[in-house]
Order: sequence, then structure tokens, then C-alpha cells
Amino acid sequence: RYFLVGSNPAETKYRVLKIDRTEPKDLVIIDDKHVYTQQEVRELLGRLDLGNRTKIGQKGSSGLSRAVSAFGIVGFVRFLEGYYIVLITKRRKMADIGGHAIYKIEDTNMIYIPNDSVRVTHPDEARYLRIFQNVDLSSNFYFSYSYDLSHSLQYNLTVLRMPLETLRTETTQTRQESFDIFEDEGLSTQGGSGVFGVCSKPYEKYVWNGKLLEAVKNTVHRDWLLYIIHGFCGQSKLLIYGRPIYVTLIARRSSKFAGTRFLKRGANCEGDVANEVETEQILYDASVMSFSAGSYSSYVQVRGSVPLYWSQDISTMMPKPPITLDQADPFAHVAALHFDQMLQRFGSPIIILNLVKEREKRKHERILSEELVAAVTYLNQFLPPEHAIIYIPWDMAKYTKSKLCNVLDRLNVIAESVVKKTGFFVNRPDSYCSILRPDEKWNELGGYVVSTGRLQTGVLRTNCVDCLDRTNTAQFMVGKCALAYQLYSLGLIDKPNLQFDTDAVRLFEELYEDHGDTLSLQYGGSQLVHRVKTYRKIAPWTQHSKDIMQTLSRYYSNAFSDADRQDSINLFLGVFKPTEAKPHLWELPTDFYLHHKNTLSLSQTRRSYTYWWTTGVLKHLPLPFDEVTCAENRHKLTVKKFHKYEEEIDIHNEFFRPYELSSFDETFCLAMTNSTRDFMPKNVGIDPSPFTVRKPEETGKSVLGNKSNREETVLQRKTAASAPPPPSEEAVSSSSEDDSGTDKEDEGAVSQRSTPVKVTDTGDNTKITENVVQSTKDVYGVNLSDVPSEDDLAIYTRFVELGQSQHKQDKSSQQVCSKHHLDRVINLIPISSLSQDNIYEVQPPRADRKSIEIFHAHIQAGRGNMQPLGKDDFLMYREYIRNRYL
Repeated sequence: RYFLVGSNPAETKYRVLKIDRTEPKDLVIIDDKHVYTQQEVRELLGRLDLGNRTKIGQKGSSGLSRAVSAFGIVGFVRFLEGYYIVLITKRRKMADIGGHAIYKIEDTNMIYIPNDSVRVTHPDEARYLRIFQNVDLSSNFYFSYSYDLSHSLQYNLTVLRMPLETLRTETTQTRQESFDIFEDEGLSTQGGSGVFGVCSKPYEKYVWNGKLLEAVKNTVHRDWLLYIIHGFCGQSKLLIYGRPIYVTLIARRSSKFAGTRFLKRGANCEGDVANEVETEQILYDASVMSFSAGSYSSYVQVRGSVPLYWSQDISTMMPKPPITLDQADPFAHVAALHFDQMLQRFGSPIIILNLVKEREKRKHERILSEELVAAVTYLNQFLPPEHAIIYIPWDMAKYTKSKLCNVLDRLNVIAESVVKKTGFFVNRPDSYCSILRPDEKWNELGGYVVSTGRLQTGVLRTNCVDCLDRTNTAQFMVGKCALAYQLYSLGLIDKPNLQFDTDAVRLFEELYEDHGDTLSLQYGGSQLVHRVKTYRKIAPWTQHSKDIMQTLSRYYSNAFSDADRQDSINLFLGVFKPTEAKPHLWELPTDFYLHHKNTLSLSQTRRSYTYWWTTGVLKHLPLPFDEVTCAENRHKLTVKKFHKYEEEIDIHNEFFRPYELSSFDETFCLAMTNSTRDFMPKNVGIDPSPFTVRKPEETGKSVLGNKSNREETVLQRKTAASAPPPPSEEAVSSSSEDDSGTDKEDEGAVSQRSTPVKVTDTGDNTKITENVVQSTKDVYGVNLSDVPSEDDLAIYTRFVELGQSQHKQDKSSQQVCSKHHLDRVINLIPISSLSQDNIYEVQPPRADRKSIEIFHAHIQAGRGNMQPLGKDDFLMYREYIRNRYL
């Protein structure tokens, strides 16, 4: 047998799984559902060790040995022989949301379960194993022990805010599984209510190991089940005058109809589309961690292939194979299924931003636009007008080629209108200052306002043909616009606007570029070809050669390695299950029949052509059906009652880990990308605000040096990759200028001599000039006028006189001699909180009586004289003893 011993992080509670190794093809797992203490587990393992020795007293021949240490179970898989168990053996912390850690899988281990004595060998087993391991679990797979990554933050926090009466009726278990001598007393002190914990079912579409856990899902305790997502996760720290704001980007890739670029296009018969990714940006104030007391905000948007039956034939070996529509769909059946899913998850309005080309010499991308318009027009006939699908076509490629039009300015207009329609999620009501001084844009904001804050209703769905380069830039612009509203809602900026070339936007742009690169590698086989810099028309010349290399890399990947990657994904996700009598995976001419279930069996129920949505969805719009309190959604929740001091719900122990030895070098919150350290200029006098527009040469990173290692750093990054290349000098202004006509020779000369200085007068913007001597702006961060005013000179003279007389005379003689000079200085009102505070004397503030009593008690405790304990102290001690030892 294999014994799996799992523990909580503090190693005070344990569970044990027994896996039978005598079955050659079946998986036999026994979970006794008992919670062991550390002492009980040691005794259990000791007895097993003793019972498995060949001769009593022989330590060397112990039958119980540790096979592997792991951080979680990915799942169990079987090909043609017995079952394998997949374990996570290395992990790295990538983000932190409200004290809940999100980890990236760094390494895994596959262990064959049956004994060699009962193993039935099969010649094709090794090949299946190799194909399965082709899915690199160490690249962009993420999990969390305590946070549901498959759902959005809005869903997770909405579930927590369900009415208490609902939770009471749904409580599945009011007592602990083991006998507890303190239980009744502990519950009565809390008014007989206890603390409720809610666990929701994961959203299956974004879970990648659902099929691997299917075999054990109903037999083991839910604490063993660890759901993983695939996509991207990055977090950076935005310091606003020392206040830590965490900006997190989470991308969830759909596991339905998943695959590579040319092999997965359009949608399948169930309405799942290719390259579907849900991107969520989460912003929260890290100075307060808990979900109930902290300030949290999020915004969700989606990318995905055009929801039609279409494909591209790659056998012709053309860089752009022709687009063909595979099936006629006059009643928009596939699109209806797809948008029905979106209405359930996001509510209304659903906004489609279609970026494919509209004008072409030879009809190529336009085929998709025409069909999509027809489908949306058909579906909108049956929806109420206020919940209709909004369709925005915008030919991004045409505007990029135009010299007159600024692409990002136009995208910014679209972004503003989108965010106004959907709103965003924030878990606190509007601040009082926004009621006193209302902003025009803020008052026009959509979404759903509740007593506890705001909810996002509806979502933006962006697509081009591949949903890679153009889509990522459009999503960045919408995300930047939403970020401004999020910062405003948390009271961090006075207007919901963010400008380019500020530390905050540079940090956010870097996160989005890493996000785009990662998703592009997963689907297209290369990093992004066109970046935000490309569309701002400020990318350096070296970028063009890199773009060509990425295009070639993408073409090579699509032509030669995509088919193998597709087979691996099909096997990993359980789309194909090897069986003895049927053809092998590598013998199939196509996987079309695996992804389109209606080709193998006809569905008995046919959906209505007019009422194309799920029953109950329209009734709750604009709110998403999944977040509404109803009987159907309550079945997805498991509710459990906890004690107040239960370790499982103690966020302090989860985050700070007082039982572990930790070092500053390995502390995640210190190592993550930081706006002050990585983006803010190194000059001391520069304005430290992350919302100040910087000149290109003022950026904190060595932007030219770091860019050369871009490819390596994207793959090996810890939290964020290298910095963006420098914009041109004309891009200092807030509006993104398109002219990148900075001369290379001038740049070199400038860097050798001095930095260009922008000399400004109040109200006028004069031309950029060069100074051989460093200006006061560079050194001190302020512009000094030619002649100081008389008042400034008088203040400075008094300050000098005060400093000179400090050392020469005592206080009394100085008051007599210099009274006519210093009377205005001596009589200044102190700005300190201390009652008496100047260069001669300081009077500390008085301590109140309670503080003095606490201090005296502390001194007495140091001498061994302890204070008598109160009732609360006794209760807390009992709870500690119960959790630790009973």
C-alpha cells in the first residue's frame, strides 16, 4: 500500500489516505475521514512501520519508507495499464489576495501505483506516458489552497456576503468531527452562532485537472481536492507615498475546446470557443488584509475566437491559410449557446469588440465579421432591448497604418464607453468625498450599486482572428481605463484618469505585456509580435527585427509542433481516453469528433430557436444568474460552522506563518516588483507619486540594457519581466504622441553629456533645451526662478542667523542681542504634535493612565510577577490547547 499523509500548514491536524497497490487496473482508495493530531499520526506510522518489518528488531528492513514529499495532488490518470498519481513537488508563490497565497507549479512527479508483481504490461503505455508528460505542468499552472481561482473575486466575495439565515439553513455540519470538551462553552460565548465557512463548487470550464480528479472526487474528503488553472498570474506592488497597493492580473484559460492556434478555431457544438481566456485585474490595499475589512476591487474581461463554425486548412503551408465556414448556422445555434454561458456568468450587457479587418482586397477576415453581425442581429431580436448584445466593429489594422489617426486615443474612447456600461466590482460604498465633489465620469458609471459597494454587470468580449496581438493591446487600454476608476473608488486619486509614462501605467503595461506573451506562447507558439509600444509608434528600430523573429517562430510552431501539443492537451484534459479495442490517439486522422459530441450521438432535446437562453437567466438580468441567491445556486455551496479560533480560518497564521523560520530574502511581498524600486527615478528630489508623468530618461530601470534579455526574462520571471523600451522625447506630454522621430545620434550625444531638461515657466511650455550643468529640476525636483522673492530671502536670512547664533551664545543672551532679528522666528507656532518643540527643548506628549498600567504590567512580568488572568484569557488558552493537542 501507499499511505498519503496530508497536513494543514501548521502541522497540527492530519488526514491519511490508503491506496491499494494490489489492483492492476482499478483505483482503490480508502479515506477514513478522521482528523488525526501529530501524536496520533506518529503512533499510526510507527505501528505500520513495525508491522511491515520482515523480522522484529531489524531497523534496516523497514517496510515503511518515505517515497516522496509533495505540496498537493494534481490527480490520478490511467492509460492502458494501471493508475498513476501526479503530485506537485515544487511550488513558487506568485500572488497574494487577502492573505490567500496563489502558487505556481514548478515541478511534478508521476508515480505508478500498482506493484511490479501485479503489473500487466502493454507495449503502447510508454508512448501514452510520453504524450501526457508533453503538457508541461511547470509552465503557467496555478493553484491555491484557500482561494477559488476558477471564480472571479466578485463571485467569491458575493458568496461570503450571503444572508446569514440562508447559511444557517444550508449548514451541513454544526459540530466538529471529533469530540471537543470546549465546544459547547465556546459556541455559547459567541452568542450560539459560531463562524460560518463557505466553500463553493469550482467553475468547471477553467479547471484543468477536473478529469484527473474524477476518479476520487466522491470517495475522498474535499480537503484532498486541489483544483488547478492554466493561464497567467502576476502581481506587482504600487507604492503610493508608502501605501502598498497590490495590482494583480489573473488569466484563466478555458479547458473546453482547448488547443493550439490553427488546429482550434471558432466554436464547438456546445458553445465553447477556442483560445477563450478570462482576464481579471484585482486591486487592493495591502495594508489591511481581510476580505471583510479590506478594500478590494476587480474588473473582468474576456477574449475568445469568433463563435461560429470556421477553420483554416494548414496543409497548404501558407502563412495565412484561407478562412472557411464549415457549417451553415442560420439560427445562430452555436453563438446562442456561447452567449447564454456568458449571460449566466457575467450578466448583461455583453459587449463584443470585433477588431478584424473590414476592408480587404481579397475577402479573408471579413467573412467572420459578416457572419458574426448576422448572428448577433438574429439573437438580439428575442432579447429585451435593455439587455441586448452590443456589437462594436473596429478595424484596428487599418487605423494602425494610417498616419493621421492615433490608435490608442481611439481605443481609449471605446474603453471609456465600455467601462461606463459594465461598471466594475468594489466591496466598499462610495467614499464621502466623491459625494461632496462628484466627478462627471463617476456619475455616469454603470454596473449595479448595492449597499456594500458596486458590482460589475456584463462583460467586454474582445476578438480578432487569433485573439493575440490586437486583442492584448485593446484589453490593456480597457484595463488601464478600469484601473483609473478602481484607484478612484479606493480614494487613491482625485480624478478617474491615468496618463501614459507614469510609474503606475508602466507597471500595469509590463504586467499586461507578460500576460500577452504568456497567452501567446500557449496558443500561438511565440511571444507577442505587436506590443503596446508598436501601436504607440514609439518602439525602437531593434523591435522590428524581433517582430520578424517572433513571426517566424510562430509559423514554425504552427507548422511542425502544434499537432503534438494538441494530442497532449486532448489526453491531459480527458477528451481522448485510451481503450484496448479502439484506435490509438496517434492513429486518428483528426480530433474533430472528440470535440464535437453531436457528431457521435444525436441530442434528444433540441433548444428553442427563439428562447435561446437558459430558464431563469432573463429574470435576474442585469445581474449574473450564477451570483443570485436561489435554490439552484445554493446546491453549489458547502457551508460549515467553525470555532472562532479554528486554525483553518485564521488568516493571520496563514499569511505570517509564525511556526516557520522565514527570511527576508524569501519573503514574497518584499521580492515582488515594486513601483518605487523598479520604476521610480533614482534622483532624490523627483516627485515620488506614481501618477506623475516621467520623461523617458527618468525611468527607474535601465530600460535599454534590460530589453536585450527580454525573451529569457519572460520565461524565467518571478513576478514581472523586464522594463519597456524608452519612449521618444516627444512623448513627455500626457497624450500619446505618435511621432518617434528621435535621432539616434542625438540620443547618444545626450547620454554622454547630460540629461535634456524641460525648462518650464508657469503657464508656458517652452522647447526642450540642453544644459551642460545639471539643472535644479534634476537635482532637487523643483524649478528655481532666477531671483528669489523678498519674503523668501527674509525667511532664509532669519534661518541663517538662527543657526549662527545657536553655537555662539546661550539662549538668554541671544534673546537680548537678537530680539529684533529673531522675534518672528521664536514666536512661530510649532507644527509638531509635541507641545514644546524647537531646537532648544522638546517636551514629550503625556501618556494616559491605561498605557502606563500596561507598561507597569509589562515590567512586572519581566520580573516574574504575573497579573491575574481574565475570563477571555482563559477561553483563548483553552481554544489554543484544543486546536494544538486535542
